Amino acid sequence: MAGVIDMQLMRHINLFARTTKVATTKVFYYNNQIVFAVPKTKVSLAIGKGACNIKRMSETLRKKIRVVSMPAVDDVEGIKKFVEDVVAPIEFNGVEIKGGSLVVNAGRQSKAALIGRNRMREKELADVLKDFFGINKFRIA
Repeated sequence: MAGVIDMQLMRHINLFARTTKVATTKVFYYNNQIVFAVPKTKVSLAIGKGACNIKRMSETLRKKIRVVSMPAVDDVEGIKKFVEDVVAPIEFNGVEIKGGSLVVNAGRQSKAALIGRNRMREKELADVLKDFFGINKFRIA
């Protein structure tokens, strides 16, 4: 995931930088989408006017592209917003961060959507949280 940047992710990062003029090293896969995390001040620049940059990249890569804002490692509210942006349009009741663990409270339908088939979405999100924020335990309640 994000700990090691393989050749494919490097190509995605380079294409993103050329298309949007925004440099980032935070890229990962979630739910068959390529998600780029950029500083909060650069999100609108990365998306482009009328989402032209995202559309161009999506057509080139033939994958869905999403741009989210990257919070600081110690910003609890920012991490909650980050998780909310990554899993959107799935809605959940709340997020609790205690030490090195994160708990997402959700209803029955949202919980199933967050976990995914064979727990794939849960594993992807757990890997992202571990690599970017050092959160070792991730649980959906």
